[in-house]
Amino acid sequence: MKFDSYKRVVFFTAVLSIAFAVACGKKETKVSEIGQGEGEVSIVAWPGYIERGETDKGYDWVTEFEKNTGCKVNVKTAATSDEMVALMNEGGFDLVTASGDASLRLVAGGKVQEINTDLIASWKNVDSRLQNAPWHTVDGKHYGVPYQWGPNVLMYNTKVFKKAPTSWNVVFEEQVLPDGKSNKGRVQAFDGPIYIADAALYLKVAKPELGIQDPYELDEKQYNAVIEILKKQRQLVPKYWHDAMVQVDDFKKEGLVASSTWPFQVNLLVSEKQPVASIVPVEGATGWADSTMLHKDSKHVNCAYKWMEHSLSPKVQGDLASWFGSVPSVPSACKGNALLGDTGCAVNGFNNFEKISFWRTPKEDCSGGRKCVPYKKWAEDYISIIGSK
Repeated sequence: MKFDSYKRVVFFTAVLSIAFAVACGKKETKVSEIGQGEGEVSIVAWPGYIERGETDKGYDWVTEFEKNTGCKVNVKTAATSDEMVALMNEGGFDLVTASGDASLRLVAGGKVQEINTDLIASWKNVDSRLQNAPWHTVDGKHYGVPYQWGPNVLMYNTKVFKKAPTSWNVVFEEQVLPDGKSNKGRVQAFDGPIYIADAALYLKVAKPELGIQDPYELDEKQYNAVIEILKKQRQLVPKYWHDAMVQVDDFKKEGLVASSTWPFQVNLLVSEKQPVASIVPVEGATGWADSTMLHKDSKHVNCAYKWMEHSLSPKVQGDLASWFGSVPSVPSACKGNALLGDTGCAVNGFNNFEKISFWRTPKEDCSGGRKCVPYKKWAEDYISIIGSK
């Protein structure tokens, strides 16, 4: 699903009006036991997150689940968090693999239900850093089961950069690169309002006088400074990306030399012997920690719970991490997995956790009693920026 700029404005406005209108006084209930499966489960997922061996026979964590449970898995892929929110708002799905910039909107909008972790035997194996993470835990209640996580790394062309670039300035500031040519027209940026946080993270170090502490909590002065650098970046960027496979093609065919990206694209390009590598720069990186969330009106709750348990098995976690270039939410998956190997978690960034500012929905009320710029404004302004050239 792809939107033009006008449709995106309408789309974001509709989504956000729902997401932040929290219903007060609504009594929540959660599942108390798992019964017989209903025969199917429908999942909204990132591309590559639910594989049944159709792309590569070595990567299949659906077939065995279907055989063992009798629950047929139906998958609807979404290329952005906003598409995921829209699809869950429409209904008809049981689960979604939501990133932190979508998960809290789904909770606030009353679109997902509390997860009874007592019914998920493998919950105890989840990385302790993720079990109570703020992007799926609200008022002590869990609304998601951690799935995978990873950083938004800086990918660069190794023929242009003989030494790895150390700062995000190569995509935010016009400059001459080591090959003697300008970076103008040769860099990319993510096509999503949450990318504003990437610019904020860069300015947190580049302009400490702004006093940015959290890239998702920006007061008006900080926010305006971030928007200004994104407007300047617009003159450098010939094309924004949100589809991973399209970005892979862009790096092979369009002369691009640097961009924010996911480890998935890096690993795929490296496997195709393309001259790319990646790094987490000195400023750190934003990142995603995805949680499997259950729709409040799910018609296949039993199959959904069975899938959530299945998703935490070390084999599924390790196979998926190998395929996507992500990090398992179950640390035990980092050893003994034939596809991931014993060094795969390190390669994919397991030790970068503390360097990552994980995606989170910006809200008006932020820490210290301050007023910050909410996501609705982020969406409106970013759409205006990328459509301005």
